[in-house]
Amino acid sequence: GAATATWAVAAMASLAAERVAADEKNDYEHGAEAQEFVHGAPAAPSDPWILAAGGRIYDNWWDALDRKEPEGTHPSYPATGKQSGPDTWRCKECHGWDYRGAAGVYRKGSHHTGIKGIDWAVGKPEAEIAALLRAPLHGYTPEMITDEELARVAAFVSRGQPDMSTIVDGETRAILAGDPERGRGIFQTVCAACHGFDGRRYDWGSDGEHAYVGTEAASVPDEVLHKILNAHPGVEMANLRAFPLSDAVDVLSYTATLPVD
Repeated sequence: GAATATWAVAAMASLAAERVAADEKNDYEHGAEAQEFVHGAPAAPSDPWILAAGGRIYDNWWDALDRKEPEGTHPSYPATGKQSGPDTWRCKECHGWDYRGAAGVYRKGSHHTGIKGIDWAVGKPEAEIAALLRAPLHGYTPEMITDEELARVAAFVSRGQPDMSTIVDGETRAILAGDPERGRGIFQTVCAACHGFDGRRYDWGSDGEHAYVGTEAASVPDEVLHKILNAHPGVEMANLRAFPLSDAVDVLSYTATLPVD
């Protein structure tokens, strides 16, 4: 009836306003209608969903899970490290986007800690990995990450890591694999819905410097591949975890050809 139609129009207008507001801030903010997709879980989680969810927690667990940001620097973060504060509680901060820690990209630079990666844990029992995350060295409490959520991280570590050393050079961060032409087809029919055909709909730059999809793929391809496979935590973003790894690598190789400024 007329009341239903009026409600539908109002709901659509509200949704449109939320999206416009997010676009005006040029960020990834999502509306209330996306809360379940972004922070919730399906009633019957598939394995690809579990692995991607674990990858998002590895990236930034409080954004992925809609939890309170931790306070202070992680007790186990090395005194010689150059970071401080909440970011030191992120798995990626010590173990890297390439999962190789001190043996990979983080062997030097502002994120160097001397801590080993997680690549050694590929194929290890997930229960053992979860126990390590609960142990004092990592110190993730059930209030931070529940047992069910921690199991997703353990699954990602055991079964969800791509061999980044065959995709991105650990010294130069050059992309070593992928078919850009095939990636173009995937990007233009999937990723461009949010990022635009030229990858410049969102700009993460600051101080007058731009940072688009192309900028990021060219400078930090290991991070971009991680997000292609798992999505960025805390935002309404699709991922390619359910598809062959080669699809994600092809998209990565194509995004590195997009405009950087």
